[in-house]
Amino acid sequence: MTLREVKKLMSLSTLPFRRTLAQPPPSTNPLLLNLRRPPPCSVRMSSTQSDNMTDLEPIFKQKKIIRSKVRKSLKEMDPSLRSFEDDAIQCTVLEAPWFKSSKRLCAYISCQALREVDTSKLLAEILQTSAKDDQNCSRKKLYVPRVEDKNSHMRMLHISGLEDLIANSMDILEPAPLDTKGDHREDGIALEFLAYYKCAVMRADEPVDLFLLPGLAFDKSGRRLGRGGGYYDTLLRKYRQLANERNWKQPLLVALSYSVQILDDGVIPITPNDVYIDALVSPAGVIPISSSALHRYHAEH
Repeated sequence: MTLREVKKLMSLSTLPFRRTLAQPPPSTNPLLLNLRRPPPCSVRMSSTQSDNMTDLEPIFKQKKIIRSKVRKSLKEMDPSLRSFEDDAIQCTVLEAPWFKSSKRLCAYISCQALREVDTSKLLAEILQTSAKDDQNCSRKKLYVPRVEDKNSHMRMLHISGLEDLIANSMDILEPAPLDTKGDHREDGIALEFLAYYKCAVMRADEPVDLFLLPGLAFDKSGRRLGRGGGYYDTLLRKYRQLANERNWKQPLLVALSYSVQILDDGVIPITPNDVYIDALVSPAGVIPISSSALHRYHAEH
């Protein structure tokens, strides 16, 4: 698939298309099927939880203010500058050793309406590499996000081409739940809510090497401000727990950011549920943050 085809298909996310999100398939994990049903959970919030929510209200308000300011800056961004920064960021990722060595990747499908850093070149490269012979040592496997509900539940589904994508109810491209054969698409990672057990369960069969993440604002200490849904923070937090339990190597969390999205350290407020990124890619290059990212960066240079 050519880069022109990639960009053409990604531009469809701005069309007035609507559909209803499909429900996630029931879990077939035998470990889950053998679980006994726990006692019903009370829907009433405890006094401690209520107090914690009250304590976090100033943080939520501050995040809302920052989101508004960054959205304004993105809207005012000159189109030629945006295009230049898109190319610079993607070229930096494509040349990075940590990208070239990654075999299983999770990446977002950029949306022009949300003014996200473009990922069309990255997706085209990954899909081109994934189409190569299985014996090729550089072959990659791509997983992209699909939102399942309004409760921060999301899964990463495997795609082999951008023709596997459809527009969701928010006009954002995401993988169709079924492939062309009518089979359920392969899950890379899935945070699935099991109504019977009244809990969300993280499912993944193999470790992921790299996450390419979107966001509204970032700083050089690793803080990331999303759009308020909590989908990525919830998925990443649960996946990291699973990786620890299975002794998997933790994935590298890399965010892509325009220059106007990088704020001074400490400006972005955080809560206990926020997940820090390992590295940031801006038009100026890679900014390694975590110890693992710093180690890789120095080893590569």
